[in-house]
Amino acid sequence: MRVSRWLAVRLLRCLCLALVAACAALSAPAIVSGQTAQKPVPDQPKMAAAELAEARKVEAATDAQGRLTAAGEFFKKYPQSTLRPQLAQLVAQKIDEVIDPAQVLVLADSFRVIFNQPGEADMLNGNLLGAYLKANRFDDAFKLASTSLDKMANPVGAMIDLVLTANAQVRQQNTKFVPQGMQYAGRAIELIEANQKPAAVDDAMWAEYKSKWLPQLYQLHGFLLYASGDATTAQTRIAKAIALNPTEPFNYWLIGNIRNAMYQALVGKYKAATGPAQADMLKQAQAQLDQIIDDYAHVVALSEGNAQFQAIHDQAMQDVQSYYQYRHNGSADGLKQLIEKYKQPAAPKP
Repeated sequence: MRVSRWLAVRLLRCLCLALVAACAALSAPAIVSGQTAQKPVPDQPKMAAAELAEARKVEAATDAQGRLTAAGEFFKKYPQSTLRPQLAQLVAQKIDEVIDPAQVLVLADSFRVIFNQPGEADMLNGNLLGAYLKANRFDDAFKLASTSLDKMANPVGAMIDLVLTANAQVRQQNTKFVPQGMQYAGRAIELIEANQKPAAVDDAMWAEYKSKWLPQLYQLHGFLLYASGDATTAQTRIAKAIALNPTEPFNYWLIGNIRNAMYQALVGKYKAATGPAQADMLKQAQAQLDQIIDDYAHVVALSEGNAQFQAIHDQAMQDVQSYYQYRHNGSADGLKQLIEKYKQPAAPKP
């Protein structure tokens, strides 16, 4: 079911404001770039001592640029060396330790010049994606992802970062990356639910994906779906997020606002209808409003006392009071009990 453009824009602005607070609590998982544990240059009895000695200069370098320089010198002397895979890993491992995105991009360019054999450049796809995102080069990041995501050692972590980026851009009124964000949210959900753990992801990180990030992905997917105009599917995704994490107030705020926009559309249809059709529209609108009241009561109950959600708490309280009184002939009797029903019991004191 689609809502009017005016209502959609109004609702998105409201949701974006609240999503800033909700996403502030999230910390994106580091993209695992895919380097395996550092492998030292092996002793090879049949290899010339001079070649081994030159290779160990790459291993001995203490930073990424030093290893790149040493590798470049090595291949000038031994362009056909069988140590090429080990040296590529040694250099990539040091680039993986670099934090500054601008430096990563420069090092990656140099890496591709030296290690220009098929598949070698793929070793740095995860590093490049992270650097592009940190440098706000979103077009480059999504372009790289479109061709290289499946080659990354941790595509799930990369997808989560891309989904977070797409959502952050919607908050900036930029919907350019909504289609890709929806795609990657859906794919990440599928991989996690199918328990398809990438080899580069350890058990602790995978457990975090399943417990923390899966409900968040459903929430973010729902938000992106709504931003694309698909309110109906958005509701199903957010309902799944609620099922996975029933104490998250923003899920109820999100689905409540989507239903609110649908309710406004039903009111418009009710006013335009006549006879039995109008009576039917009235019943549908009232049922929708009752669900919205329930959603907002959840928001108020679950966000009370949490500064992170103060803005949505106050707005939900204002809205639920107004709607509840409208549905109960001006009376607020029972609203407090409804809200209390959804509060979580206080944690026991140690």
